[in-house]
Amino acid sequence: MSIEQFIDNEVKANDVVLFMKGTPQFPQCGFSGQVVQILDHIGVPYKGHNVLESAELRDGIKQFSNWPTIPQLYVKGEFIGGCDIVREMFQAGELQKLFADKGIKVAA
Repeated sequence: MSIEQFIDNEVKANDVVLFMKGTPQFPQCGFSGQVVQILDHIGVPYKGHNVLESAELRDGIKQFSNWPTIPQLYVKGEFIGGCDIVREMFQAGELQKLFADKGIKVAA
């Protein structure tokens, strides 16, 4: 399986996927940490992928999304954006609405 196929499978098989530096339990950059905090605050279940474990994944996700930075958030197979976009959407209430519109249960 190519890295593109792996990424495609992951974003289609999981409702919410975060490609990040580190893990949800131990983010290894401030931007990844901010997105984890937002997702945890909202209470949405998500799958985290640590791009630091694989140069192939780190490069592959940037090509897959045509987006140069990490973290990257996907919801129901759709690329949402990185830290700044996720933070702005959260602050405006748009991220919570996106989850509701996509039928994803949140705790908050």
